[in-house]
Amino acid sequence: MAAGRDVDLFVIGAGSGGVRAARVAGEHGARVAIAEEYRVGGTCVIRGCVPKKLLVYASRFAQEFEDAAGFGWTVPEPTFDWPTLIANKDREIDRLEGAYVATLAKAGAEIIRSRATVEDAHTVRLADGRRVTAEYILVATGGSPSFGPPIPGIEHVISSNEAFHLEAMPRRILIQGGGYIAVEFACIFAALGSRVTLVYRGESILRGFDDDVRHHVRHAMEERGIDVICGRTVAEITQSGAAHPVKLSDDRWIDVDKVMFATGRLPNVKGLGLEAAGVKVAPNGGIAVNELSQTSVPNIYAVGDVTNRVNLTPVAIREGHAFADTVFGGRPVKVDHANVPTAVFADPEVGVIGLTEAQARERYPQVDIYKANFRPLKATLSGNRSRVMMKLVVDGASGRVLGCHIVGEGAGEMIQVFGIAMKMGATKADIDATMAVHPTSAEELVTMRKPAARYGREAAE
Repeated sequence: MAAGRDVDLFVIGAGSGGVRAARVAGEHGARVAIAEEYRVGGTCVIRGCVPKKLLVYASRFAQEFEDAAGFGWTVPEPTFDWPTLIANKDREIDRLEGAYVATLAKAGAEIIRSRATVEDAHTVRLADGRRVTAEYILVATGGSPSFGPPIPGIEHVISSNEAFHLEAMPRRILIQGGGYIAVEFACIFAALGSRVTLVYRGESILRGFDDDVRHHVRHAMEERGIDVICGRTVAEITQSGAAHPVKLSDDRWIDVDKVMFATGRLPNVKGLGLEAAGVKVAPNGGIAVNELSQTSVPNIYAVGDVTNRVNLTPVAIREGHAFADTVFGGRPVKVDHANVPTAVFADPEVGVIGLTEAQARERYPQVDIYKANFRPLKATLSGNRSRVMMKLVVDGASGRVLGCHIVGEGAGEMIQVFGIAMKMGATKADIDATMAVHPTSAEELVTMRKPAARYGREAAE
C-alpha cells in the first residue's frame, strides 16, 4: 500500500457506511483508521433505525392485546412502563455498539474516539491537534436533524435524537413533519398511549410516496386517534409549567407536553474543512461525488447521507462496500441507486419500490394499474378495522413492473422479497405465473388479474 503515509485509509465517521468501508478495506489489506466523535454505529444503530424499530415493536403490542380477545384469549388489563422500554433499548444498543467495535478490531482498523476534519488532500486533523496522513480519505459523517427557520420558542423543541431518551412518555405530543420519522413516531407514541397531533405544511403526509399509499396511511392514522393537520406549520412555542402551548400558522393554539420536529435532515458537511481541501458541495447540500463516490479531490471519497443521494442505511452500507472494493479490492463497483426498496414502520406499515403511479404516467406512454384493497384474515376474528392495500404499476407496452406499493402488516418484509423480482426486470406475466401461497396477504400480489386503470392505451391503438 501507500508508502510514507500513516495509513492507507482514514475514515471520518463510524456509521453504517464508514464502518462497512473500513472493515472491507481492512480485509483487502489496507491500513485503516476510523474516527468517531460520538458513538460507533452512527445514526442508524445508536439513535435511528434500530432503536426506532424496537419502539415500533413495543407500540404494536397494544393492538395485539386488543386483537387477542377475538381469538379466545382473556388478557388481564396490560400496563406499559416507558422507563423499562428505554432501559432495555439502551442495553441492546450498547451490545450492538460493542459488536461494531469488535468487527472493526477484527479487520485491523484503528478506532480513534475524536472529531476529525480534513486539512488537505492527504491529511486529517484530530480535535487534539494531532495530524494523520492518509493515501485516501473517506467522509462518512451522515446527516443530522434540521429544525428549519427559527421561530419563537424553538429551544423547547426536541428531535428524534432526544425522543429516544425521554425520561417519561409524554401524555400529549405534537410532531411537526410528514415524512418517515414524523409518521413513525406519531404512530409509536399514539399506540403507547399519548395524545398525538401531527402537523405538516404540505397537502398530505409522506410526500414522494404514491398517492394511494398516502391516503391509506393518513386515514388509518386518523382512525387510530392521531390528529393530522396538513397545510399548517408551528409558528410559536411557549412554556406553561411543564406544558408547551403551541401556536400554529392559522393562529390556533394547541396545548401539549412535548414538541418534536421531524422536518428533515441535513448532510453533516459544516466544519469538516472540505472547502480548504477543495472538496465541492453539490446544490443539494451534500458532498458532490461521481458514480464511484469520488469527490472533486481524486483521493477523497464520500458515502452515505453526507452525499444526500439516497439517504437510507442499506444504501450507505452498499456505497461503503463498493468504495472499498473499488479502491482497495482492485475492481471498480458502481452502486445502482434505481429501484431501492424502502419501508415506513408506521401503523399500518408501508413497503414500496420503484415508480409511483404519477411518476410512471409522466415517463411512460402506456401504464396499467393493478390494485387490491382488502380486510386481512386476521382482522375477521379480532374485529380490527385495518385494511391492506397493494398496488402494482406496470408498463403497458412491455409488461415490466415499474412499481410496487404495499400498506399493511408485514409490508416491509414483503417489499424486500419483491424487490429481487423488480431488480431482475420482472413482468406482470412473471408475477401472474407465480403460484400463490394461501392463506396470506402476500398472495394478492400474484392474483391481481384485472387492471384497475389503464392509461395511454387508447392513443396507442
